[in-house]
Amino acid sequence: MTANHRLGLSGAALWALLAIPAARHALESTMTAQMLIQLPLLALAGAWFAKGLPQSVDQRLAGWNHQGISGLLLASITAMVWMLPLMLDAALADPRVALAKFLSVPLLIGAPVALSWPRAGFVVRGVVLLEVTATAFRLGWLYLISPERLCANYLLDDQMRLGRLLAAIGVAIVAFLAFKLMWGRFDSGGTEPESHPAARG
Repeated sequence: MTANHRLGLSGAALWALLAIPAARHALESTMTAQMLIQLPLLALAGAWFAKGLPQSVDQRLAGWNHQGISGLLLASITAMVWMLPLMLDAALADPRVALAKFLSVPLLIGAPVALSWPRAGFVVRGVVLLEVTATAFRLGWLYLISPERLCANYLLDDQMRLGRLLAAIGVAIVAFLAFKLMWGRFDSGGTEPESHPAARG
């Protein structure tokens, strides 16, 4: 079994672990845990699973995912949906929404990012990182200034805690990018993976 196959199995195992009722209850008990732990772990499970897919699948997707733009756009739109307070609430109250979360976050966020990021060039990666930073600041500001609960299932202090953490994440990303610009270097990326030998045959 190759390293990629083991990674794919790890992704499936992580997804199954997160679906266990006890794990769901723990990670959905607070607004902060659902957004900053459960959702990223679901995306990570999808990314690992995608890494375990056969090379032929990546090659078939390459036609519509030039420089990773389509995949990263799909992931960005899906991520914005699951950052809405309304969706966080609905995932707790409606089993159909919960199922949609457990399917869409790995398959429409984690997997597209894993398949698209290696193809993305410097400009595309920069745009994505800037949008992630702006979203963290926007949501953090919204959660901090709102005088009322935006999620019926979570308390106001939890909402404000999430706002502070999102703002801190935005600051951390800005600091990282500034460090890379001044003392590090960015991988230019944007190189399409070489065709699998079988595909060229």
